[in-house]
Parts: sequence; structure tokens; C-alpha cells
Amino acid sequence: MKKLIVLAAIAIGMASCTKESCNCGVIQSDNINDYSVVIRNSCSGNNKTFYLSEGDWMNAHPGDDYCITNVDSW
Repeated sequence: MKKLIVLAAIAIGMASCTKESCNCGVIQSDNINDYSVVIRNSCSGNNKTFYLSEGDWMNAHPGDDYCITNVDSW
């Protein structure tokens, strides 16, 4: 029974990681005028512009991995 619970937990953990990683990508460029970043999605390869708060933008550098948690995969 313990093995079944452990396997179920691992399966759920792996499924949630896969979904979240499709909301992540590499920052391609940034824009100081509107605190935006262009991120290339790790799953689809698509680029999308996101507008960040000034504090978040200050910590988001081109070449860094970055996850956007409040949107579906793009």
C-alpha cells in the first residue's frame, strides 16, 4: 500500500512539473520603457511579450529562465 501511495505521489508530481514548465521559457529581450520581456516558451518555441512590475523586471535578465504562472501555455 505504501508503494502505491508513493508511486501516485510521484506521478502527480511529474504531471504538475510538466504542466508548469510549459509556462516557462528563456527571456529573449527586455524593454525598460514599459518593463516588458519577450520570453520564448520552452514547450512550443513561441515568443510572447509580458509586462512585469518594475521589481520583477529588475530581476529578469535576457538569457535567464523565467516562468509566468498566471497564464496558460503560449
